[in-house]
Amino acid sequence: MTWWRGRSPAVFFVASAALLAGGALAALSGREELSGALWVAATVLGLALSVLWTVRSVAERRATVDVIAVLALAGALWVGEEFAGAMVTLMLASGRLLEARAAARADRELRLLVERTPRTARRRTGAGVDRIPVEEVSPGDVLVVGTGEVVPVDGRLLAAGTFDESALTGEPMPVERPNGDDVRSGVVNAGPPVDVVATSSASESTYANVVRLVEQAQATSAPFVRTADRFAVLFVPLTLALAGAAWALAGSPLRAVAVLVVATPCPLLLAAPVAIMSGLSRASRIGVVVKGGAALEALAAGEVVLFDKTGTLTHGRPELTAVVVAPGAPPAAEVLRLAASLDQVSPHPLASALVGAARTRGLDLVLPTAVHEVHGYGLEGRVGTTVVRLGKARWIVGDDPAWLRQVRRRAALDGCLTVFVAVDGAPAGAFLLDDPVRADAPRMVSALREVGIRRTVLLSGDRADIAETVGRIVGVDAVLADRDPADKLAAIRDESATARTIMVGDGVNDAPALAAAGVGVALAARGATASSEAADVVLTVDRVDAVADAILIARRSRRVALEAVVVGMGLSLVAMVAAAAGLLPPAAGAVLQEGIDVLAIGIALRALLPTPLHSVPMSAEDVATARRLREGHDVAIAAVEQVRAVADGLHTHACDLAPVRALLDRLEAELLPHERDDEAELMPLVARALGGSATTTMRRTHAEIEHQVSRLRRLLDGIEPGSVAPEDVTELRRLLYGLYAVCRLHNSQEEEGAFALVPAGPLVTAPARRGGRHRAPG
Repeated sequence: MTWWRGRSPAVFFVASAALLAGGALAALSGREELSGALWVAATVLGLALSVLWTVRSVAERRATVDVIAVLALAGALWVGEEFAGAMVTLMLASGRLLEARAAARADRELRLLVERTPRTARRRTGAGVDRIPVEEVSPGDVLVVGTGEVVPVDGRLLAAGTFDESALTGEPMPVERPNGDDVRSGVVNAGPPVDVVATSSASESTYANVVRLVEQAQATSAPFVRTADRFAVLFVPLTLALAGAAWALAGSPLRAVAVLVVATPCPLLLAAPVAIMSGLSRASRIGVVVKGGAALEALAAGEVVLFDKTGTLTHGRPELTAVVVAPGAPPAAEVLRLAASLDQVSPHPLASALVGAARTRGLDLVLPTAVHEVHGYGLEGRVGTTVVRLGKARWIVGDDPAWLRQVRRRAALDGCLTVFVAVDGAPAGAFLLDDPVRADAPRMVSALREVGIRRTVLLSGDRADIAETVGRIVGVDAVLADRDPADKLAAIRDESATARTIMVGDGVNDAPALAAAGVGVALAARGATASSEAADVVLTVDRVDAVADAILIARRSRRVALEAVVVGMGLSLVAMVAAAAGLLPPAAGAVLQEGIDVLAIGIALRALLPTPLHSVPMSAEDVATARRLREGHDVAIAAVEQVRAVADGLHTHACDLAPVRALLDRLEAELLPHERDDEAELMPLVARALGGSATTTMRRTHAEIEHQVSRLRRLLDGIEPGSVAPEDVTELRRLLYGLYAVCRLHNSQEEEGAFALVPAGPLVTAPARRGGRHRAPG
């Protein structure tokens, strides 16, 4: 029986299509009796199933369009309209098949979650380490969690460790936990093996609770009421009343049959599904997979959109934002080259950020030798003849010099992670890494307001200061931080109590919230996750602004469906009145009804037509131009990073202007030519895509950057060699810090207004090329 329930919609569709096609072939070959028999069989099949569905709906006390289908199919048999009955049966079958496939997501989601659940654990005993089923773990057991293994149960660390907690919090950065700290099941050990004292059993652990939350959320999800069903509440009794009145007044069932024929609800049964399916097709063209008509209508009805932070509004992976060089160390580019060369053989999540940043800057990397990991500290090896160390500050720096305090203060203010580097035993500097905001996120939030979303909320498991910073950048209405999966689910329920909700996220930690929301939207461009299985809508493109376009398409499809239904059923009502008055015999009514059906379907097919979207398409020439300019953008990054470093190194006593003069030469040779290229080529490109007003502020910051660089040149030219006054140093610092701030702001403008328009590709998705709070301008 389970096998049959899972495949009965497909069997129904194949059978109805075969009977309809067989009847058509028989009619074309002149075998009228065979064609009529096949169409009658199709109609009887649809009638039998419609009666079954109607009885079930009545038992569940809900209105259904299947009542109209029963009347239409029975009327078609009564008046000999077998072909119309067969067509109605096929439409019923296709609708059931679509709904059945969309409803299968719950089983897939739970299966994916269960597959990730740890099955065994390694328990330390007096004789060694035994592998046991995870169900046998008891509080107090000492468990060994190796590198890359999932923590099987909640516990307490017996030594410091590094963990990837993205499965629970969504935070992409590895988290360092000190000795004695609590660690939750479901997180991955991203460092050396650690011992954990179990504090719970497997059934009571955090990850098991996530699975239960998904089950509960899916169990309480409100059922979807089809648009056609709502019309049936009024249309069914009206049809019966007209047919009965016509029969009573005329004293003949012929008029009642005529009313039933023209009341055949094809605008409901055909036009609405055509519009909805056209919307599904339109959405798929922009990389948005909507799991059925129910999900499309729920998306169109959304009023409040909630976002996860990591991987949704941000990229979800660390990227290098700055290189701070220690006094007396090699230049920043050389420090990065050495560190990235060593990190090529490291599996650490932060290693890819350094390697990607070095490759973006065109640095020549070499394979390291004699590489070994120092547990709890970092990585050491040789790059050529140079000994390089990467890791924690206490291993690299040792003491507490002023530049180290400066790095830590800057990292704390910016919410960055730090990785320190030593060259030949001497501290060389530090790398600051961040999870930058997606360049298309601010425009997406603005577009949501344009399509009618009245409230946007950032819902994150991250720290409040980081979440609020991201919320300000993208422009959401509210920020809810420090939320675990249970808290997220509670927030979704609170918002759903007053409005229809849309939840956007990725990662296992978002699965319960996605399942509980009115409609869940998952980002799955980097591979399927539990969230993509729990969601009703899946983005296969790595662009969050597709959410606004999907809502726009959904609302237009729903509007077109309603127009088709209103026009079709309105004309059907007029025809029903004419039939009841005796002005329209059954044969003419059947022909007229077919014309009404064609008109309604034609209206519904408008949902397939292209419409303006918020993600602006670009020509191939413009894309090539933007990507070429992006290369210059990346080249200029290092020059801008140097601005702050030079400003930090200025001292009022015994000031050396050589670094400032070298920086100025670099700015004039690299940054200014790139800005002029942008002015000449990138600004016209943006104007074509977004309109001339979109370039106003970017053109102004272009001019400001050039103005500040020229002021720096005049100031340096006016300072006599060897006679640097304290006020000269103060003015130099003011100019450099101001230039750095303008460059950062300009970078955000170009990332959001220009480079975010470029389709994802190698030049866009490479590490350290995306926008964010700490990027350099271009």
